[in-house]
Amino acid sequence: MQQYTSHSVNETESIAKEIAAKLSPGDVIAFLGGLGAGKTAFVRGLFEGLGCKGEAASPTFAIVHEYPGPIPLYHFDMYRVHTLDDLYSTGFFDYMEQGGILAIEWSENIAGVLDEEQTIFIDIEKTDETTRSIRIYGGGKF
Repeated sequence: MQQYTSHSVNETESIAKEIAAKLSPGDVIAFLGGLGAGKTAFVRGLFEGLGCKGEAASPTFAIVHEYPGPIPLYHFDMYRVHTLDDLYSTGFFDYMEQGGILAIEWSENIAGVLDEEQTIFIDIEKTDETTRSIRIYGGGKF
């Protein structure tokens, strides 16, 4: 497990860039943390660290954003996914086969389909308005 303390959005993004260097095609990242914890900021850092093209934003209404790059990044928001049928409709299982990295916000909603040994968990806890406690574990890498 790796633990970090971030004191700003920029620091969170920098931590994520560092983590991006340790990722490989096929990795699945499950974010844990409440609204406003910094999950999307972390994904923006992954996006930059992976050399993706375009602009990273929350996929709240689109459910998934695809970011092309040397290793594609697929950014999911599972907030409104509550059933297996909902999950299938997102194309989630197809994305798992495409050799990119999956970054899943609100992963708690699909915990039953994630392989706990293979999944990288990033738990972000908001300790005050600017400070975040970030724990990264699992996936055989952390």
